[in-house]
Amino acid sequence: MSRIVLEGLEFHARHGVFETEAALGARFVVDVELHYPFAGIPDELDAAVNYAAVYAAVQEEVTGQRYDLIEVLADRIARRVLRDQPKLTRVTVRVHKPFAPLPGIFRDVRAELDLARGDL
Repeated sequence: MSRIVLEGLEFHARHGVFETEAALGARFVVDVELHYPFAGIPDELDAAVNYAAVYAAVQEEVTGQRYDLIEVLADRIARRVLRDQPKLTRVTVRVHKPFAPLPGIFRDVRAELDLARGDL
């Protein structure tokens, strides 16, 4: 199976369970893997998945609604992208919260979801 990867999409948003997260917001990073068979397709946008439209959908999901859990955000993104892009067979979404309010030193916290069209 072939895939297109949108990696490192960064947005300022207000997800989290704490009031300070809602008030101040933080940086969230999203990766989206778009799985569909594109070997041999014609060189025409209509034959492919429009990843500019995918970017716009991700941006709207991340910045347009507030969630307590990044797991829920990952689910909403995955389901939206699959609904919006009928050529996709599967999508993998990673939502990174590199500045999660944890007591310690860490590089990243992320939620990852792999969802197939049949899971909708």
